[in-house]
Amino acid sequence: MIEIERKYLVVSDAYKNQASSKTHIVQGFLNTDPERTVRVRIKGDSGFLTVKGKSNTSGTSRFEWEKSINLSDAQALLELCEKGVLDKIRHEISLGKHVYEVDEFQGENKGLVVAEIELGDENETFEKPDWLGKEVTGVVKYYNSQLSKHPFRKWKK
Repeated sequence: MIEIERKYLVVSDAYKNQASSKTHIVQGFLNTDPERTVRVRIKGDSGFLTVKGKSNTSGTSRFEWEKSINLSDAQALLELCEKGVLDKIRHEISLGKHVYEVDEFQGENKGLVVAEIELGDENETFEKPDWLGKEVTGVVKYYNSQLSKHPFRKWKK
């Protein structure tokens, strides 16, 4: 139940040619408290309810509990979410023994593209493709819960 991941900005669209899948995701937050976030997600035709705990000091690890829920329940729960539902396209890219999830944000976060990689250990080594840019692991403004409240398009450049 502990999620270990690193997060990076994406510097080119070269990842699109390497993607094995592409899925539309809509997600909202029932709670965005930093101690615990509660997320509702529709990924393709499936619904999910996720609870995440507070990140460790490096931002790489935190508690995560996720359960599948039926699509109609997820749609109903999205109606209860805090303002700022996220819309994104997720591209999955296998590289070595890992899978990168590259989220191409839409709507108020259009222009932001972020890659995440889940690891088995915080110090695990992994391949870094050319399209991977600056690491933003632990940078709170890149958390989805924060992007829902403070969208990328409203950031001062």
